[in-house]
Amino acid sequence: QVQLVESGGGSVQTGGSLRLTCTTVGYDYSRFAMGWFRQRPGKEREGVAGLCGGGGRTWYHDSVKGRFTISHDISKNAVFLQMNGVRPEDTARYFCGARTDRSCDRLSSSYYYWGQGTEVTVSS
Repeated sequence: QVQLVESGGGSVQTGGSLRLTCTTVGYDYSRFAMGWFRQRPGKEREGVAGLCGGGGRTWYHDSVKGRFTISHDISKNAVFLQMNGVRPEDTARYFCGARTDRSCDRLSSSYYYWGQGTEVTVSS
């Protein structure tokens, strides 16, 4: 059974940093594709950053390029999202998603496995 567990969320001031962690159980992400998504109240879930092609390629939402970095640690079965220079508009619940296909995809509907999410609040 595949499980994804997010951690690392919290409250931070504008310009600060957070590091989110997605720990996987039963999923070989090194062979497939994973991503970080976020969802604000009343809004659709949007792709923030992703690893694909077995971890060799990345993609980012335009609004986080240069500020957020996605990475992974195979030995820990974990995917990370380093968030620097956060802004109030980054406030959302952040989810980790995993696909069963190696190709890159920014659509949440293309992801099969999901964690419960972790809340990020950025104050001005």
